Amino acid sequence: MPTLFDAVKRARKSLRPATVALSFLAVLVLTVAVVVGLQSRSPRTSAPVAAADPAPQSADVRPAANTVGNVPQAPMCDAMPLREQLAQLLMVGVTGAADARAVVTNHKVGGIFIGSWTDLSMLGGPLAEIKAAAGATGLAVSTDEEGGRVSRLKSVIGVQPSARELAATKTPEEVRAIAADRARKMSGLGITIDFAPVLDITAGDADGAIGDRSFGADPNTVIEYAGAYAAGLRDGGLLPVFKHFPGHGRASGDSHTGGVTTPPLSELEATDLAPYRALIPSGPAAVMIGHMNVPGLTNGEQASLSPAAYALLRQMGFGGVAFTDDISSMQAISDQYGVPEAALKALQAGADVALWVTTAEVPAVLDRLEAAVNSGELSSAQVDAAVRRVVAMKGGHLPC
Repeated sequence: MPTLFDAVKRARKSLRPATVALSFLAVLVLTVAVVVGLQSRSPRTSAPVAAADPAPQSADVRPAANTVGNVPQAPMCDAMPLREQLAQLLMVGVTGAADARAVVTNHKVGGIFIGSWTDLSMLGGPLAEIKAAAGATGLAVSTDEEGGRVSRLKSVIGVQPSARELAATKTPEEVRAIAADRARKMSGLGITIDFAPVLDITAGDADGAIGDRSFGADPNTVIEYAGAYAAGLRDGGLLPVFKHFPGHGRASGDSHTGGVTTPPLSELEATDLAPYRALIPSGPAAVMIGHMNVPGLTNGEQASLSPAAYALLRQMGFGGVAFTDDISSMQAISDQYGVPEAALKALQAGADVALWVTTAEVPAVLDRLEAAVNSGELSSAQVDAAVRRVVAMKGGHLPC
């Protein structure tokens, strides 16, 4: 086959110097085009990662190295096995230090949940050791600390009035200060995420499914007070989580005890969704997706398992981590699915983290998710994107 050198030699014999240069350039461009074309036809050996140059193997890659939307992302690397990537997308309730240590060390889960059943003696020193064992990706440590009747840590950090009472008796500035004080106490114990504030809108009975957990029935009141509470949590070093998207406040019942239905999406747009639109741009936060059927949006499926619900959230400009509500003990889900299948359906729909309250199901969930990726039921690109968001949320980095 004639070489590039042969082509140039012939050109020198027949053309003037300027033309020789042009001919050489044309041949060179053609050669490069052919090489690029051949490379573009080569089969890929792994799924493409969102547009970012691979980091050097020795680099200490931090979340700010890349972005997806307006949220810092940690770039993926091939050094992390698939099962460990999937484990980053799980947050599980623990009974105490031994339970937490085992699930973090043996299964590499990305987060643990401190509940009312947890032995709180694990907070502080033991929890710090467990977080260190999680390694470079970090460990998210969450709790439900809304104040009022949903207060997992009141025996440690004291009591707080309900959201409804705060809105009725305090200024937004006072609420921010209260939240900041509680967040500092929680952060000192090793907590990193608080599943609060509630953005649901309701004037229902105080003891209803949402009731006095809501700041009120007026969207503007909820925006003002929930925004102040979220800001206070950030001031104290915690990540707030807005819940329960797209709105549980006016649902037909309690998703802890069965399926519920909200008003149609057309009604939610002007009221229940207003706090999300207002507060998503206000600062770092995650969002919890609730277990509700939303006519005009989810077509009979629970929002936490509905691609349409996650798409709506992303269309609002949210680029952070989307959590499910508990998929193990809330009957809106558990009456239909076991934990492994519910976790898969949630991640397929667009959740970043599947949340439930025990560690026993972790091996079965990881088995199911790993099989789903290998069979094509669950997109590896979707897993990559979720892992990047989760690791960035934790301020961790990947072991590249």
